[in-house]
Amino acid sequence: RLTGGDSMADALSEFTFPRTGLTVRNRTVLAALTNKQSHEDGVLSQEEHHWLTMRGEGGFGIVTTAAANVTEHGRGWEGELGVWSDHHVPGLSHLASKLSEQGAVSLAQLFHGGMRSPANLTGVQPVSASENTEPSMKGIVARELTHNEIESIILAFGSAAARCEVAGFSGVELHGAHSYLISQFLGPKTNRRSDQWGGNLQGRTMFLQRIIQEVRAQTSHEFIVGVRLSPTIQDLGIELQETLEVAKWCTDWGLDFIHVSCWDVFQTLPDTNGEETSLTKWFSNHLDGKIPIITTGKIWDGDDVRFAMDQGADLVGVGRAGIAHYDWPQQLSKADASLEKPPFTVEHLKQAGLSDTFVTYMSRWNGFVIPQD
Repeated sequence: RLTGGDSMADALSEFTFPRTGLTVRNRTVLAALTNKQSHEDGVLSQEEHHWLTMRGEGGFGIVTTAAANVTEHGRGWEGELGVWSDHHVPGLSHLASKLSEQGAVSLAQLFHGGMRSPANLTGVQPVSASENTEPSMKGIVARELTHNEIESIILAFGSAAARCEVAGFSGVELHGAHSYLISQFLGPKTNRRSDQWGGNLQGRTMFLQRIIQEVRAQTSHEFIVGVRLSPTIQDLGIELQETLEVAKWCTDWGLDFIHVSCWDVFQTLPDTNGEETSLTKWFSNHLDGKIPIITTGKIWDGDDVRFAMDQGADLVGVGRAGIAHYDWPQQLSKADASLEKPPFTVEHLKQAGLSDTFVTYMSRWNGFVIPQD
């Protein structure tokens, strides 16, 4: 772990994953970003291929796809990437091949929407750890999964990872954050089961543990596997101390990284001594170097990168900065870099590789896109 030095030299230095020996050209990560550019059947579109490979060309060490659903009915939104069928493999192969050619490590993010898979999109009632609903579902209640259905979804995660490896991806990131199905199992408010899949933290984590085991069983030793976790999710009842415990268990389950989805890397929570401690530092202290940490959330420039790495991050991920600046890592390497911040013109975003569909989606983010007359 690099701390206290020149942040740009640190962020732009190589990183080697200890379990496999896979070396990344630098410590910058394009985080998984919803962009709604895939075809209706989940096949990767040319627009999505272009936007992601521009980031490979722009120097990112790791390029991650948008969340890709592992079952046909696990979709969370329109234009979502799919990895649930072999008909997705050609598009994925085209992308993985190009990213490899550009020198980037490629990750596909695997997810299932659970209670956040709208019935008007999938044609079926959503499912979850228990019977749940949330405001965005407009009164539609997700039904509780049966034991056999849970086993089936676990197999689907494994099969999706195997497809990604066949397609040539370096690895996958399991989406255990942001209130989707894995985190619905982790949260005591959304997982009220009394069987082996619920109850105490160990029971609520069983779903994630079994997914990791299945992904490992269906992929090779060299394949990189990590998990993205939200430190806290109030609506699901997920608290920091439990997430730290889950992350620690993950170090024993053959994972290659923990991705801490902070939303804001500068947010702090008091430790046992009452000292305000950043979320990244909480995980760094708790995991004690046992597994690489990626951190993300409101990182824009070199000072933000320096802060994140000084808090114990091994790799630094960006979302909106990567949307606006396809060559963000190359910009960081310039001594006089002054990275433009929102709002951006439509023209700027199109030059950064966004399609009309993606620009329209980003217009929903307050203050990101300058409205056109």
